[in-house]
Amino acid sequence: MAAPELSREERALYNPIFTALLCTRAVQGYDKEYAAPCPLPVAVTAAVMALQPSIRAVLPTTTGTGLMGWLDENDAVRIAMTRNAAALASVVRPGLLFALQSSILHCNGDGLTLVPRTLTKAVRGETEQNVTIQKAAVQLGRWLPSTGSLSTVLTLLGVKP
Repeated sequence: MAAPELSREERALYNPIFTALLCTRAVQGYDKEYAAPCPLPVAVTAAVMALQPSIRAVLPTTTGTGLMGWLDENDAVRIAMTRNAAALASVVRPGLLFALQSSILHCNGDGLTLVPRTLTKAVRGETEQNVTIQKAAVQLGRWLPSTGSLSTVLTLLGVKP
């Protein structure tokens, strides 16, 4: 099934600077939890999930929540990811590239790292929605890998790496 095309308004909202920020926030969350380079699929998946209001609304309040049980209680997450992940990944990838080219993130064989002093720890934004999306990206960067292998996480979410 082909991914739905995003509207012009959605593409404007999901601009590379904002999606770069989301990928960076996911890396920040991962680093806080694991003190290690963040795998690329975690940064992209976290950003894709954070951009979806239906997923943000049901995110667990703690990173101790199991992903499998959470997905069983929230069938709509898997449906949203199946429908939207490919289209949203296509707007997240340019943001990731922007973060790398701007030296906000660094990539090596181990994964993505945040370049020191390029991003404040405090999440700020011009709107409440902007802040909420960023906080979700941080939380997902911390939480998604807690289930185990990334291929398992992506399979549970119904997406392909």
